[in-house]
Order: sequence, then structure tokens, then C-alpha cells
Amino acid sequence: MLIIRPIEARDYAALFEIAQESGIGFTSLPVNEALIQQKIDLAQAAFQAQPSQPGNQSYLFVLEDTESGEVLGTSGIEASVGLNDAFYHYHLGKVVHASRELGIHNTVEILTFCNDYTGVSEICTLFLREKARKGLAGRLLSKFRFLFMAQHPERFSDTLIAEMRGVSDDNGKSPFWEWLEAHFFSMDFPTADYLTGIGKKVFIAELMPKYPIYVNLLSKDAQACIGKVHEKTKPALHLLEQEGFRCRGYVDIFDAGPTVEADIHNLTTIQNSKHSLVKITNEHNQSQSTQERLVINNKVAGFRACLVPVDTTKHSFDELLIPQECADALQVVDGDTVYHAPCAGRK
Repeated sequence: MLIIRPIEARDYAALFEIAQESGIGFTSLPVNEALIQQKIDLAQAAFQAQPSQPGNQSYLFVLEDTESGEVLGTSGIEASVGLNDAFYHYHLGKVVHASRELGIHNTVEILTFCNDYTGVSEICTLFLREKARKGLAGRLLSKFRFLFMAQHPERFSDTLIAEMRGVSDDNGKSPFWEWLEAHFFSMDFPTADYLTGIGKKVFIAELMPKYPIYVNLLSKDAQACIGKVHEKTKPALHLLEQEGFRCRGYVDIFDAGPTVEADIHNLTTIQNSKHSLVKITNEHNQSQSTQERLVINNKVAGFRACLVPVDTTKHSFDELLIPQECADALQVVDGDTVYHAPCAGRK
């Protein structure tokens, strides 16, 4: 069985392997031993904290196969970005150059350097290992975060964002960054990405152009990748768009990948979610009306999430019939309250 749980100290080796597998452009998980240990330490502190409002908490979870004990993926939530380190974006806007006398009217796109998302919550660090990319594992690893946030609203902002990896090749070559590198930075994309990942962001403010960039002055290749995602990121973007995430014109300052935004309360998963009392059953639902539901317990430090097969024809959802194996995985007993939603998409 696949379960989601908070990361623990024993997961260090697995997280380091995931960092290596994720490749260049996965800024939130750099291949750095000290930083990976720090991420685990910060996450453990976040799960133990009892904040009354969003702060610097950084929550990191793992997807574990309970039969083998293997960690197959990770995903995280930043409670409030930009409080300690500046959180930069480019915003894609427009300016008009017009002359009434000459009858000329030109609309030009510009990229403006900004910190507009400071203080919002961010879902991040989502990576599913190749061997696990089948069935509903990817949806489980992404969607459970929405239920966790809605279950503990005092810990998070109402506005939620996700930064999507932009266009780059296997060697880390980014068309957008190549233009910035040539004119302003004099360092390659992997180096800039790594420095950002380990928290050394001062160079951005020091070297980034201080005025808006006219898009039509960029190279054609750089223009073409603004707001576009890496080929491997397309499934993740599609999943978020199904939830209701939309790009409001904000893109990454390195690879120009889109940042998508949503109100947590308007997400499809939250709209279709319910609270129910647990009733443990020995029946195993395998009928045509069986639906895999994403179920979480109501804990923080002892958080658990998994998929539970539910025969929807037998449910009013006042009670949720849960097989003993799933109840054990969720660490719940008869009469406990769980929070759940469909995992496979819209109703």
C-alpha cells in the first residue's frame, strides 16, 4: 500500500537520491547534503509547531510503499513564501506606444521584476520516482496537500501558488536564461539554479536588470518559451489546471516557466471533499461502482494519507467504510473523523 507521511530523519538517503534523479531545474531540492538535512530538520520542526497564522514553516512529505518500506516520491508545502528570502518573479504585462498624429499604435509585451507573491502559500518539491509513475500515485502525491491545507487553515494562506519548471534540455540549457546570461549574469543556468536552491539569492538583486524587459528584444527562442513548461512537467500542470489553478502572467526569472495560482477553497478537490466518521469493515470493494478516494486523518505530526476503495452506491458519507488495512495505514479507529475526496478527477 502507498501512504503519505511526514518526512523523518531515516528518509535522508532516499531524499538525496530523489534530488539526484530530479535533475537541473528542480530548484527546491538541490543536490547538497547539508541543505537536504536542513530541509528534513525544518520539516520536522514545522510538523511539531502550533502556529496561529502562516509563517516560515516548511512541510515536506514522502510517499512510502508500506510493503517494501521504499520511499517513492516527495512533495511539500511552504506556508508563507518570501518572509526570510526575497521571492522573485517576472510579471508579463503590456505597454502601448502610440502616436495619434502619425496614426501609429503598437502594443508591446514587457517583463517586470517583482515580489508580488510574498506571503502566499506554495506547493512545491513534487517528484515521483520513475518506477512509481503509474496508476493514481501521482495524483495522490499532489492532491493530498489540498486536503491537509484545508484541514488546517490557520497554517496557510488562502492563496496558493505552484512554480512550474520551464523549458530546458537534459544539460540544463534554458533558452530564456541564455539571453539573460549573455547580457547580465555571465553564469550558466545550472549554476544560477543551484545557487538559488541553496538560498544564495543576493546575486539576483545585484545582477538582474532593474527596468522592465521588452519581450520583443529577447531572442526568438527565449520569447517562445515564456510561460511554457518542461516536457516532463506537462502532466503536473494539467493536474493543477483541472483543480482550478491558472497563470496570472507570472513567470520564473530563470527559465520563464509559469507560476499558477488558485484560492485553496475553490479547488476541485476541496469543493468535492467531505468529513466522515470511520467505520472499519472487512469487506473489500471491487464493484464497478468502486471509487478510489483520497483519505487523510486529522493529525499534523502524525499525518497519514492513502487511497481507499469505496463503493459509492453504499455511501451517504456520514460514515466512511474503511478496510482494516487502510485504517491501520491511516492510524484511525472506529469513530474517528477523516477528511476525503475523489482522487481520479472531477465528479
